[in-house]
Amino acid sequence: MGRFLLRRLAFAAVLVFVVSSASLILVYLAPGDFVTESLGVHASAESIEQARVRYGLNRSLATQYVDWLGRAVQLDFGRSMKYDRPVADLIPERAKNTALLAFSALFVATVVGLPLGVIAATRSTVLSAITRALSVLLLSMPPLLTSLILVFAAARTGWLPIGGVRSIGEESTGMVDLARHLVVPMLALALPLAAMFERLQAQAMSDVVAQPFVRAAFARGVSPSRVIWRDAFRAALAPLASVYGLVVGTLLGGSFVVEAITSWPGLGQLMVDGLRARDMYLVAGCAAAGSLFLAVGTFVSDVAVAIVDPRSRE
Repeated sequence: MGRFLLRRLAFAAVLVFVVSSASLILVYLAPGDFVTESLGVHASAESIEQARVRYGLNRSLATQYVDWLGRAVQLDFGRSMKYDRPVADLIPERAKNTALLAFSALFVATVVGLPLGVIAATRSTVLSAITRALSVLLLSMPPLLTSLILVFAAARTGWLPIGGVRSIGEESTGMVDLARHLVVPMLALALPLAAMFERLQAQAMSDVVAQPFVRAAFARGVSPSRVIWRDAFRAALAPLASVYGLVVGTLLGGSFVVEAITSWPGLGQLMVDGLRARDMYLVAGCAAAGSLFLAVGTFVSDVAVAIVDPRSRE
């Protein structure tokens, strides 16, 4: 177990280093920079050069990267040029909003998708057919389209707010207001995930039900509901548990679009703002946080597989 944890920590460190470094370099190599984006095309060459000197953008890529890397090792990812604040202060503020959105969507997708997958695989009913059809429909829709449909429905009905985290004038501790703002972006992420979980669980359950140990349990007269929901259900969780780490990455990538459409102030929205402003330190910090998020999700996925399938521990 100690060696396993050390390998995972090393993997997380390498992943964060590679992703954040690549993000910084790519933003630097793209045409233009923060100064040209912020001052506009009508700014004089002298004012542009003065601003580039002030932000340190007149230095070479190697000099800026070595300086940034030396500070990043100490968890100092530089100062955001757009917000004029340390990146290390901005990331936690937005990351907690993204974590709230992502884990809420993951929880809803799990508690909805897994039971529906079991029902779709073990019962030939109208509900099973409708479930399969809805899952295929949701899987074929990109997050952008799902977000737009939910935002349009919320705007037309007026039942739910469609932007931000809090209503104007609401206290920061108002959990009901926070929950109402969370519904639309959470559903935009959770619905496609629930459809994916339903399809994976349905396929896994179909395979497990055909196994000899399940048929033997039925032949001995064990209650079908007990066999399906206790024995077969646990055996069918292994394929789903193995993709949970990838799901975390999908949540983060999908949240970029969802947060932009619903104005949810999370890590994805912050990175989009950094990319638009060509704020390379902010982009690198967001990329580092996202890669760390993915590394943690992969670790949790491995632990989940070990729990549901004892053979994988060996």
